[in-house]
Amino acid sequence: MKENNYMIRPEKKEDYREVENLVRESFWNVYRPGCSEHYVIHVLRDDPAFVKELDFVMEQDGRLIGQNMFMKTVINADDGRVIPVLTMGPIGIIPELKRKGYGKAILDYSLEKAAVLGYGAVLFEGNIGFYGKSGFDYARNFGIRYHDLPEGADDSFFLCKELIPGYLDDITGVYQTPQGYYVDDADVEEFDKGFPPKEKLKLPGQIFG
Repeated sequence: MKENNYMIRPEKKEDYREVENLVRESFWNVYRPGCSEHYVIHVLRDDPAFVKELDFVMEQDGRLIGQNMFMKTVINADDGRVIPVLTMGPIGIIPELKRKGYGKAILDYSLEKAAVLGYGAVLFEGNIGFYGKSGFDYARNFGIRYHDLPEGADDSFFLCKELIPGYLDDITGVYQTPQGYYVDDADVEEFDKGFPPKEKLKLPGQIFG
């Protein structure tokens, strides 16, 4: 896909390091001091659940400015069925181009491609204020619960979008985060040594300490 000033294309192996640095820049000090997302994407590419056909980068004037990727996972339905779904991310845009429409552009493009490939729904953790503009709703409205979340706890971070209308009709159950997203802090620290030094800051609004 090519627009006036950017192109969205599949990620190539030679993009990996630049994408990891892009993700690092995008997430640094956002949810925690420093970040782990650049290591997460490094690990997920070798995970069997990784969907290579839905691994995209956004390029502008010869440099990478954004990316998105997907993983296969499941809903364990209350009636015993196992429902295949996707989860998404990390999705990132370089800091200086955030809130300019680029994130929504690569999001909408990649969701459209996922639908074309026949995937039924995407569930993941995000901000409804942004992702609602691309058709996401609270997963609770589909009858889907987040694993390990105590009853009555705030689940407003847990979002869902059907790619096939009605795909989750008559389904209630528990969503499972792919294990590949859980990384060890020590491994993150070791991996991060290969990137230019950046200051870790504890900032208001961070979720993790």
